[in-house]
Amino acid sequence: MYTKPAPTRAFPVALPWMLPILLVLLFLAVLIWLPWQAQRMEANERQEQLIADTLWVEQAIQFQLKRNEESLVALSEDFVQNKINHQALIDRLRLYTNNNHEIQDLMLWDNQNKLIAANSDSVLDSSAQTDNRELVRQAILASALFTQKIQKPSCMKHTQNTGIVLCRFPLFRDQVYLASITVSYRLQTLLDETVPWWFAQENAITLLDNEEKVLAKRAAGGPGKNIYTHNRALELPQLTLTLHTNSTKSAPKLLANLLVLSVVLLSLGLVWSLIALWRDIHRRMHAEGALRKEAAFRAAMENSLITGLRARDMEGRLTYVNPSFCKMIGFPAEELVGKLPPMPYWAPEERAEYETRFAQILTGTVQPEGFEIIYQRANGERFPVLIYESPLVDEHGQQTGWMSSILDVSELKRAQELTRQQEEKLHANARLATMGEMASMLAHELNQPLAAISSYTTGALNILQQEENETLPTAQTSPTTIPKSLRQSLSEALEKAKQQAQRAAQVIRSVHEFVKKREASRALLSINTLLQSVMPLIELQAQSAHIHVHYQIDQNLPDVFADKVLIEQVLLNLTRNAIEAMQEVAFPQRQLQIHAHLSAGNNPKYPQLVLIQVIDHGHGISTDVAGKLFSPFFSTKATGMGMGLNICRTAIEFHGGSLKYRANPAGGTVFEFTIPCHIPQT
Repeated sequence: MYTKPAPTRAFPVALPWMLPILLVLLFLAVLIWLPWQAQRMEANERQEQLIADTLWVEQAIQFQLKRNEESLVALSEDFVQNKINHQALIDRLRLYTNNNHEIQDLMLWDNQNKLIAANSDSVLDSSAQTDNRELVRQAILASALFTQKIQKPSCMKHTQNTGIVLCRFPLFRDQVYLASITVSYRLQTLLDETVPWWFAQENAITLLDNEEKVLAKRAAGGPGKNIYTHNRALELPQLTLTLHTNSTKSAPKLLANLLVLSVVLLSLGLVWSLIALWRDIHRRMHAEGALRKEAAFRAAMENSLITGLRARDMEGRLTYVNPSFCKMIGFPAEELVGKLPPMPYWAPEERAEYETRFAQILTGTVQPEGFEIIYQRANGERFPVLIYESPLVDEHGQQTGWMSSILDVSELKRAQELTRQQEEKLHANARLATMGEMASMLAHELNQPLAAISSYTTGALNILQQEENETLPTAQTSPTTIPKSLRQSLSEALEKAKQQAQRAAQVIRSVHEFVKKREASRALLSINTLLQSVMPLIELQAQSAHIHVHYQIDQNLPDVFADKVLIEQVLLNLTRNAIEAMQEVAFPQRQLQIHAHLSAGNNPKYPQLVLIQVIDHGHGISTDVAGKLFSPFFSTKATGMGMGLNICRTAIEFHGGSLKYRANPAGGTVFEFTIPCHIPQT
């Protein structure tokens, strides 16, 4: 019996053979595709590079033309504004032409289009008809540059010489046409000067007009092959040219078949190399991991330090700085590592000290103890540092340099200075307390004799009054009887003595209250009345020094709420200082002025102020004294206590005013203080 054989299954048998074939075909396809793709990429890169280079050349030409325009317009403005003369203008035009070879002619025209100056004598000489510059001049006058009212820069081609472009730049002031300057450019020279040699070696550059007519051409590497080309518009004022570039490079060729064999061999070698390198890489990764861990630990320790660290070699060159040191001085590590002295953080005034220390380090005589010196930060700020130097030794025990630790001690110095200032303030407060106790004691001790003086003068006045009442009018005067005129004078003198004794007692009581409570006793009073009462005392002080006193006091000044005695003391103190300041000046200059005016206040609570000024023509106040003028216990007088101006300012501030001073424009000083005016309650 015949049995039909079972059909063979070819697909599973052919599959193992087809897979390598497919892989080989895929590999060959990739090998063919790669050179073709590389060719396309290279062609695209060349075209893109050509476009970028063309754009760069166009911008370079535009920059040169714009720079010429700005320079020539500025030169024209200088001449129009009479900053330079005619000959200087011609010289500068010639110099500018010599420095810019692309410029052939420069001409300056007035507002009537008359030629003023040029870079060549032949242009100015109308008889030189055969000169090329005269042809340019004729072309400019006949062109559209002057035949129409153009208020903007304009350019056009030369009618006879296509290689020349004429440009005109008008000059206006307040929309009034003043002048214009014309420039003739040699396009060929412009290309030669602005196009770099490497670009001209690989490309043929051509300037075309709007009719594609060649105006200038530069082809140092030969004519272009019309494979990679690009056109770029060169925009001039009212004129557009085309910058055409044609590369001399040919199209990239496909790689040779040797490349395929090289790729196969390199692929096999790469597989063998990968197997050989895998074990070495595995070992290296373990070693690098341990080293990276150690380096990270060391960097973390150095970054956490607040002390600056630096290392120097045997020549003094910086080899290492930590972040704290860079943060301390404000310079990055890149600007410090590898630098030899002098260092940028050395203060100029301490350079001799640095050099001495550096010489000691180089000679090995540096002391192990630290030393203090001044460094400067990147912003110029000075700050003190404490430095410790020690030798830097390598693993073989050889010294390779020095290691320094730097500590910023500016905060420590600042704390020490603050402590010193606090101690000085404590001493000053102790002196103020002592002075207050002395003032209180003097007030207490002087009240009794002043009260006695007041009682005695009152008794004397009573006796005189009693005698006057008992004396009968008669033609004869008893020998024991005081004449009436003398008795009246004596009564007035005793009355004034009584008033002054009472006033002194009132001053002492005010001082005593001021020392005890630090607060003045104020009442409503008239400034005009106060000034009238203190005028005799001011004039008495000024009379002995031969000083004239002048008053400028507004009438009907508003009332103020103040302590009359304290304000009088402030006026007397300021006028006494002014009188003493004019002791050494000439007699005609010994003029003391006292002004009182109404002034507006900046504080809404006190909208009106009374301004009182004491003006002298003395020696003035120097800048050294000005900063300490109101400080307690500071005085320029040999016998002064230095409390007068300080007490005056405190008294004025108690009243809500302010005491200031300024220099007198006529010489001397102006002291002025304000007192708020009283506002009646509504």
